[in-house]
Amino acid sequence: MGNHHHHHHHDHAATGADVPAPLDLSVPDAELSPTEASRRTFLRNAGLLGAGAAASSVLAGGHAAHAAPANDHAGGGTGGGQANDGEFVWLAGDHHIHTQYSSDAMYRVVDQAKHARAYGLDWIVITDHGNATHSRIGVEKVNPDIVETRKEIKDLLIYQGLEWNIPSAEHGTVFVQPGPNEVAVLKQFETDYDGSVNGTSSPSPENEALAIAGIKFLGDEVRRRRIGGALFLANHPSRRGVDSPHEVRAWRDADPTVAVGMEGAPGHQASSLPAPNGPGRGRGYYEGSPSAASFPGYPLESYRTWGGFDWMTSTVGGLWDSLLAEGKPWWISANSDSHINYLGTSMRGPDSDFNANGKYNDPVYGPLITTAGDFWPGQYSRTHVGAQAFGYRAVMDAIRAGRVWVDHGGLIGGLDMRVRRLNDQRPGAGATLGGTLKIKSGTSVVVTLDIDLATVPNWAQFVPKLARVDLIVGDVTGPVTDQDTFTAPTTRVAASFEVQPGRKRVSFSYPLGRVDRPMYVRVRGTDGNRSAPGLMGASVDPHGPAMDVLGDADPWLDLWFYGNPIWVLPS
Repeated sequence: MGNHHHHHHHDHAATGADVPAPLDLSVPDAELSPTEASRRTFLRNAGLLGAGAAASSVLAGGHAAHAAPANDHAGGGTGGGQANDGEFVWLAGDHHIHTQYSSDAMYRVVDQAKHARAYGLDWIVITDHGNATHSRIGVEKVNPDIVETRKEIKDLLIYQGLEWNIPSAEHGTVFVQPGPNEVAVLKQFETDYDGSVNGTSSPSPENEALAIAGIKFLGDEVRRRRIGGALFLANHPSRRGVDSPHEVRAWRDADPTVAVGMEGAPGHQASSLPAPNGPGRGRGYYEGSPSAASFPGYPLESYRTWGGFDWMTSTVGGLWDSLLAEGKPWWISANSDSHINYLGTSMRGPDSDFNANGKYNDPVYGPLITTAGDFWPGQYSRTHVGAQAFGYRAVMDAIRAGRVWVDHGGLIGGLDMRVRRLNDQRPGAGATLGGTLKIKSGTSVVVTLDIDLATVPNWAQFVPKLARVDLIVGDVTGPVTDQDTFTAPTTRVAASFEVQPGRKRVSFSYPLGRVDRPMYVRVRGTDGNRSAPGLMGASVDPHGPAMDVLGDADPWLDLWFYGNPIWVLPS
């Protein structure tokens, strides 16, 4: 290392594209300050450092035990006063939002941002549709609006991204850490890799390869230090049946530091409110059927939502679980996909020429909208991330690490899930969401859940009541031979807990016993209004979400929360 020269600045501003010293592996450990060395150790242990950091599988050691002492997380505001459990600042957000720079939307950036903040969000991503007009005009033209809104609303983190038309597949959110090159990188990505821009949306091996190249491009831009970070999440993955299991796996494996997950629940949650006071459509606009482009193995049930959640997520032992059973980190989110919002009172500005200007004119006052299927950001769907501080990099790091839980309708106020050694009752002990607990084979392990119940009315003016919590457990069986596998035969609901009303906080624990094989656990909960045996049968999932009825599925009467998994790896 003695002859190793590197250029490196010691003012590690979180907003710049330069990589902070702890993340810059060209800087030797010995040159780091004690604080920087501590952060590098934490990141390394969390499997978040280096190109192969989130290795192909937790089995490959890429996802080590979560071992951050509580004092690592001091400092940093709590955004809008979101809960800080002493270890993480939990920040609610939405990574899928459209503006007047999308051909099928109309709000200004500041409109979406002000509503997001008013509805309790701490971070949002502006994701206008990738297409020829956006890549030519919109991606640059929206940036000053975003920069200006960042200055105006200082306690809201506003990322610039886009909704990627994934070659050969559906849509996805792509976003980058703010910095001097955010527009240039997004513009190049969209120009070179967007299916709509390039006419590469139809299914083919060549188009699938282009999607993989796009993900790798983003990872390379981070490693070249043009941007501080980039993330991709697949949007509404089951809506059209075109995201085949092998494509989902290929995206993740292309660069696990970029391709990190999917919408567990799509946006457009108001779309199934019954007519005449609502749109009377399918929840999430999941109302189609297979086409020539669809993956032929998917069942018809996959074209509908289940308790508002995508079939890949809602089916115990389904596609999401098949990835987790491989030991592959793959996280879920929830968001608004806000285009035009239910009960809004605005319309597109007159004399708009989207194709010429890349945007609609600013909205003006208009008639009450009862046929739109969207909620404002934060009004119904929330993605909660456990960040180490209030900041752009910290939120992206938290999403990448899988410290994420999602809810609808404000069903719960907070979730702390841990897997720990049986007698280790220290606060913050063990592994939390997205983490891995490494143990000696035969060690007794317990899952603990601490849930803050809702105590204030949600935006439909009632206090939601959590009725039941389900703990889901599956074996980690290693890589699949068939990349189109979408079942996990050992995964099942291992325990259910009834929630007594009138409490502010409930705690449950479930012993996993003496663990001698790799496994994972995840959690979900419900208001108990609608349930049915899961698609894999009542012995696997006795009380899962029910399939949403087209045109008659009031989203406020069917609320769920889901947490990301925790792995247990004995050795």
